[in-house]
Parts: sequence; C-alpha cells; structure tokens
Amino acid sequence: MKRSLINDIKRQKYIYLMIFIPLVFYTVFKYIPLWNAQIAFRNFKSVRYGILNSPFVGLDNFKEFVTSYYFWNLIRNTLMYSFGKLLVSLPAAIILALAIYECRRSVLRKLVQTLAYLPHFLSWVIMYGILLSLFAPGDGIINDLLKSLGKKPIDFLTNSTTFPWLVIFSDAWKEMGWSAIIFIAALMGIDVALFEAAMVEGASSWQRVRYITLPAIRPVVVIVLLLKIGTIMDAGFNQIFMLYSPAVYNVADIIDTWVYRQGLLDGRFGLATAAGLFKGVIGMILIFTSNFLSKKYTDNSLF
Repeated sequence: MKRSLINDIKRQKYIYLMIFIPLVFYTVFKYIPLWNAQIAFRNFKSVRYGILNSPFVGLDNFKEFVTSYYFWNLIRNTLMYSFGKLLVSLPAAIILALAIYECRRSVLRKLVQTLAYLPHFLSWVIMYGILLSLFAPGDGIINDLLKSLGKKPIDFLTNSTTFPWLVIFSDAWKEMGWSAIIFIAALMGIDVALFEAAMVEGASSWQRVRYITLPAIRPVVVIVLLLKIGTIMDAGFNQIFMLYSPAVYNVADIIDTWVYRQGLLDGRFGLATAAGLFKGVIGMILIFTSNFLSKKYTDNSLF
C-alpha cells in the first residue's frame, strides 16, 4: 500500500504539487491560527500575560456579545447584505452566463466577457473611487443628471435608505462576471446533440433554455448556492469598510466591521474573537444543514 502510494505520487507528481501549494497555504494561514481561537475564552492581555497566561473567563465574552445593544442590529445587517447579494448576484451571474453562451458573434462575446470580468480584479479602494464619482452628492454623475432633470440630488453614500441598495448592486456589478465563469464552464459541457434534437422538434430558444440548459446546470447551481450559504455570515468586510461612515452605521455595520473596531481599535481582543468564532460556528451549521436538505430533496450535495 505504502509503495503503491509512493509510486502514484511519483507518477502524478505535478498534480500532487498543485495540491501541496494550497494545502500549505490553508495549514499556515487557516488551521494553525485556530490555536489562537482560545482568546475568545480568555481576558486576553497581549503584553502582560500572552495567550496561555491570560485569565480564563469561560463564555463571558460570548455573553457580552450576545447581550450587547448592537447584537441584533449586527445580525440583521449581516443577513440583509448576505441574502441581498445572494438574491441579486447569483441570478445575475446565471443570466450573464446564458447570454454569453447563447451569443453567436465571437467578437461581441469576447468583449462582453472581458468587460464583465474586469471589475473583479479591481480592489474596493478603486471601486470606491468609481462609486464616489458616480454617486457623490455634489458633483457625482448621477446627481448631475438628477439636477439637470430638475430633481434634488441624493446623498447615496450617507443615506440609510439608498446605502444598502448601493452595496448590494455594486457587489453584483463587481462580481457577477467572475461568478459566471463556473456556469459558462458547466454550459460548455452540455451535449450539443440535445439542442440539435430540440431544434428539429421545433423548440424555440426559450424552450431550449428552459428544458435543456437550466436542468443541465442545476447541479452546479446547487453546489454554488451551498458554498454561498456557508459564507452567509460574511457580508463583505472590504466593501462595507470602504463605503460606510458613522452616518449609516445603523444599516451598514456588520459583524466583521464591529469586530474590527472592537479588536484592533479598542483592543478588546477576547470580545472580538468571540464574535468571530460565533460567526464561524453559525456558518458551519448553515452549510451542514443546507447540504443535508439539498442531498435529501435534490440528490445534489457537497459531501
């Protein structure tokens, strides 16, 4: 058995090398740091005590987080942005993938692909500059257009009503092109003979999409949905951190931004770690539950 494994590694060494690199990354940056999660159960004082010598306080940090004034507001905002992005971005990515797949003009298809993928490679710092140019209250392009129509300008970035919509749709704009890649790959795997047979039977374009294309990519859609549900408590720290301000804390503050302020700015590392661990446990429960339900009712699952 051991010799067989060694021979297999030698024969497939480049594949194992590809596996080894991400394995090292996750070990160093994901699994080893789990040791420090015990900070959530301690009154952590980095300079005076260190981790192991800090006083053990049990679940006190978790109780303080759950009973805090901000808890339900943070949960509401986190779920609002996560589900909002899921409901907008996933259908948008599927529609974009279908449009690119059905396009018969090669030049147009490549142009749309390039323009759709490009925003993914821009950081939220750059995206903030773009959004500010579009939605700034004084001289933003959108507000200039509103003023030219005789309307009052809207301060999109500091308005509690418009800010959540700006966050959700700007995320869809930035990520739907990249998310569409996996659906395009699934579409490429559909047997062309199915479409040819449908055309012979007189099926319209919409009927081919409805009865062939969508059922064929349904397993991929389910897997992507399960993966996104597993990260439902991660509403996008980088985006929110760049866009929000104290004026919209009531609708913008999520668990990650609160953890940032409590941990790095106020030095309350135990409380911040407890909040982060709470978020991770909820995410794990969600992905196991959704995977179980998906396996039971759709026969598609992650494991």
